[in-house]
Amino acid sequence: MKAHKGRGKVKLASLARTIAAVSIAVMSIAPAQANTLVSTSPTAGATLKSAPSAITITTELPLLDAANEIVVTDPSGARVDDGTLTILDTEIVAGLKTLTVPGLYKVTYSLLAENDVPLNGSYTFSYSTPVIETPTASPEPTTPGKIVGNNIGTNIFAIALLALALIVTIGLFLYARRLYKDR
Repeated sequence: MKAHKGRGKVKLASLARTIAAVSIAVMSIAPAQANTLVSTSPTAGATLKSAPSAITITTELPLLDAANEIVVTDPSGARVDDGTLTILDTEIVAGLKTLTVPGLYKVTYSLLAENDVPLNGSYTFSYSTPVIETPTASPEPTTPGKIVGNNIGTNIFAIALLALALIVTIGLFLYARRLYKDR
């Protein structure tokens, strides 16, 4: 029976060495790192008063030069990205057409880093066209025969000029009559 116990110790020690070797091997393998979203511009959920000319997405891992896609749609679902993509390491920029429709815009992306699964997702931002207020003049109500103005001095001056013109007209009439009589 003693021989049997010795064999059990050898098997147990061998099993422990195997478990230790496998554990060391598993721990020494670099952990798989999935790509994640770091930032977006415009920011998800933002409300913009001026239209952006591009969408920028930054990820944690460097992106491949191919197999990436960004689609931007307006409130009616029409595409407003111009199809251009520029990749600089962890940053990807998609060009936009000029935004003219106010409302909720959706950015859908599929980004690929080396040795990684695609990073898929979407977010929205709002665009509201700037409100340009033009002042409208409201006409003052007028009464026929009433002199309208917002300065009483102007009204008195106008009346004085009319009176002076009447006096000059009468004077000229009298002078002309006198000349006509003298002939």
